[in-house]
Amino acid sequence: MFNRLQRFWTSIKVAIDVAMLALAFGLAYLTRFDLLGGWPLPPPRETLVTLLLVLVLFPVAYRQSRLYATNRVRTHLEEVFELFKATITASLVLVALTYFTRERYSRLTLALFAGYSFVLVAATRVGFRLWLESVRRRGLNLKSILLVGAGELGERVVETIEHHRELGFQVTGVLSRDLLLPGTTVRGAPVIGTTDDLERILRQQPVDQVILALPSEDMPLMKSLMERLALHTVDVKIVPDLFQYVTLYGGLEEFGGLPIVSLQGGPLEGWNLVAKRAFDVLFSALALLLLSPLMLATALAVKLTSRGPVLYTQERMGMDGALFRILKFRTMGVESEEAGPQMTTAGDERRTALGALLRRTSLDELPQLFNVLRGDMSLVGPRPERPVFIEEFKRQIPKYHLRHKVKSGITGWAQINGLRGQTSIQKRIEYDLYYIENWSLLLDLKILLRTALGGFLSRNAY
Repeated sequence: MFNRLQRFWTSIKVAIDVAMLALAFGLAYLTRFDLLGGWPLPPPRETLVTLLLVLVLFPVAYRQSRLYATNRVRTHLEEVFELFKATITASLVLVALTYFTRERYSRLTLALFAGYSFVLVAATRVGFRLWLESVRRRGLNLKSILLVGAGELGERVVETIEHHRELGFQVTGVLSRDLLLPGTTVRGAPVIGTTDDLERILRQQPVDQVILALPSEDMPLMKSLMERLALHTVDVKIVPDLFQYVTLYGGLEEFGGLPIVSLQGGPLEGWNLVAKRAFDVLFSALALLLLSPLMLATALAVKLTSRGPVLYTQERMGMDGALFRILKFRTMGVESEEAGPQMTTAGDERRTALGALLRRTSLDELPQLFNVLRGDMSLVGPRPERPVFIEEFKRQIPKYHLRHKVKSGITGWAQINGLRGQTSIQKRIEYDLYYIENWSLLLDLKILLRTALGGFLSRNAY
């Protein structure tokens, strides 16, 4: 039943795509030869042959990109990106074929068609998916799931499915390792038997997918279950009991065709790393240019109000545990750390008269723009700490080390939310990890704007 229904939906997708491709070709033809003009009309036979090529090549390219395969968990953006790649591939093949059939066929028409087809097909596909999601939220067009595992991992699976009803999944039954009391449920999903009943249930009721969510201590059972499931055509998915150890940017990766579960990663890789570095260089250089008069005045004030150097350097820990020397305008006397490293406190007598003002307004941090240009820091990120304090924090606060998965920043999500100075380290780490998990250039820009509009001022900065 489900396979017939799936073929029905696939045929609708193909029909809509073909209609949009024909419309895109017609629009490209009218744009080139009616609106733009200045070019003789191609023979009708050549136009018809090109249209037929389009209606064959593009659906084939979509199929090769698995755009007709069932993939309810693929996001709208991922589908549009796959469609873009398929459009480019099919367009190149079309140009090559038309070159050999009629060398002087209008390349502008084909270019216009590629643009029109991408926009029209993408719009209809996203619209179609949004309509399907609304249908599934009403309880229609659902895939039935048999869940194997009634423990904590199974509960997480049921909870996740309930939170994403737009994907169209429904847990119709749960199998436990051991016999549970009649009427037992897992987050509302009924327990209908044990793992020994697997084959009987698959024969007696329609199941579209089996999800294995067994704890690590039940792994010896997995081999037996997989051997029995291999005798059926049902889809099988496995939720590994490793995700309890996933901390940051974990997930499934592939290495030369070998699946690998990543338990800990970072957001800044590839083009994300390039984009953030370009963002830092551009805005830090602009800030140095605009703030140079203020920095010069601050340096002069430090020099005139206390003896010692204008700038103060201190060892801090940055990305991946790398050490660097942070730059600050000096706010304390030159003998302030003769007794060893100490955290700054309210009313700290080591501060100079001007130093208290510089700390409260965060003007002492401005030289760190040079740290950003040099690549030691970023404009936005977790504030760097001294290595001597970090070892203590690591022992006291779980996941503290994860804040070093990105470069330290002059300002950050914790700082604009008032977590500076003598505030909760635990709370600060929560905000830092939120920033890392949700990083984007737009979030960086938002933090910088809020910092510029008052984020430098803090009652907790000592």
